Amino acid sequence: MYTSFAVAALIGATSAGRIPLMKKQLTADMVEGQMHRVQDKFLGGEHVNVKDFMNAQYFVEVEIGTPGQKFTMVPDTGSSNLWVYSQHCWSIPCWTHALFDSSKSSTYQADGQAFDITYGSGGVKGKAGKDVAKIGDIEGTMSFGEVTSASGVSFIASQMSGIMGLAYDTISVDGFKTWMDLNTLKDKSFSFYLHSNPTESYMVIPGMDTEGYTVVESHKVVEEKYWALQLNSVSNGDNVIDASKYKAVIDSGTSLLVGPKAIVDEMIKGITVNSNCSNLDQLPELAFTIDNQKYPLSPSDYVLQVEQLGQKQCLLGIQSMDFPEGFNYFIVGDVFMRRYPSYFNLNDNTVSFQVAKTIA
Repeated sequence: MYTSFAVAALIGATSAGRIPLMKKQLTADMVEGQMHRVQDKFLGGEHVNVKDFMNAQYFVEVEIGTPGQKFTMVPDTGSSNLWVYSQHCWSIPCWTHALFDSSKSSTYQADGQAFDITYGSGGVKGKAGKDVAKIGDIEGTMSFGEVTSASGVSFIASQMSGIMGLAYDTISVDGFKTWMDLNTLKDKSFSFYLHSNPTESYMVIPGMDTEGYTVVESHKVVEEKYWALQLNSVSNGDNVIDASKYKAVIDSGTSLLVGPKAIVDEMIKGITVNSNCSNLDQLPELAFTIDNQKYPLSPSDYVLQVEQLGQKQCLLGIQSMDFPEGFNYFIVGDVFMRRYPSYFNLNDNTVSFQVAKTIA
């Protein structure tokens, strides 16, 4: 039984703005690339690595400077920096993406500090600048990376012109404050409503939608780096697998569910997805239990319909990875967030999940 969670911040904010999201259709190759993307993003040492964001499905329009220059960015709850390609970049990815021209902004402030994020197959380098960054009508003046050099084929193929990090500033490269920290809102919260139909996907900043949606539960963040929640167990039908040593990282910048082999291999044991999608009604229900609240996923939730050589194809949206000792996370991406719209609240460091009232 789903429960209501009544807090003033959750009862709809009259100033909340609905921000459209652009969706990119996944291909089979992109799904395969998720393994490398997760490795580079979360296992990259001192830097927050975000390789292969071409695999992320959802993008938001961000304006930087005065007057605003528009960029297509990944709104990413798994990293914390904002960066954008600079007018002074001559690397190949910059030939096909929007570029920020600081000379055309009346509010730009030069910094000069080096900005450098290293990726498994390349990286981005440049300098730091400071200017107004705006999503919809919401703005914040912040330091960000102006990328002058980018290497790696993933940057060439991606439609993104930058990244908007929405995690905690504790993992921000160079210690820069995040856009959520610095924007003009008193209510420091936002939510995602992700759908397969691109025209239906959006963010709400600040707050969350209440019309048409019911809150399932609110969960306390247990580690203020990523949006990390306490995972109790995962299950395949009646087979419940203990996962209490792991944290669930709710990550809008990862398309799949990616977790440690120790529990994922057991979770997906016996599941075979026919590429022609013919056996979905024969597959079991899977579930995540977070803080003793169970979140079921049906086959239509965890099986991805992607493109391969112009044909629709079904693939399992859950993958296991050999995480190193001590990396006790399960990366919970868009597969879960499409089923459960997610509300991220910096006011009280919680994540709340919702369902449509027609389902609740």
